[in-house]
Amino acid sequence: MTGDFLAIGELGRKTDTKVETIRYYERIGLLAAPRRTPGNYRAYGPEHLNRLSFIRRSRDLGFSLDQVRALLGLADQRDRSCDAVDAIAKEHRAEVDRKIADLRALRRELDSMIDQCRCGTVADCRIIEALSPTAPAAS
Repeated sequence: MTGDFLAIGELGRKTDTKVETIRYYERIGLLAAPRRTPGNYRAYGPEHLNRLSFIRRSRDLGFSLDQVRALLGLADQRDRSCDAVDAIAKEHRAEVDRKIADLRALRRELDSMIDQCRCGTVADCRIIEALSPTAPAAS
């Protein structure tokens, strides 16, 4: 594509985003629909590249689509206080902390199962026993 405009494939390559994901973001309103060429191809401008890069970075950091939508809305209000942005980031950090705690508990349970393994036969395997639906829940 010529000029300052990108075809959807080029936009996808520049942002490491699949074409179908770009179309999805358009459908749900995160990314504005681009203008069309005379041949009816999508013609994305620098604003699309910047916005999609913002969306991708936010998603890479684990923000939900609703949080990304809120962040985008706030990013468009440059003179506003960033208190709302901070609140969204703090809420997300709390979610990450909960997930980390859950993963640490999972790690302890797996360590316990592995430590109990006697490395005998599968018939006597403590890991298989712990995974069995009749096994008592570990505490």
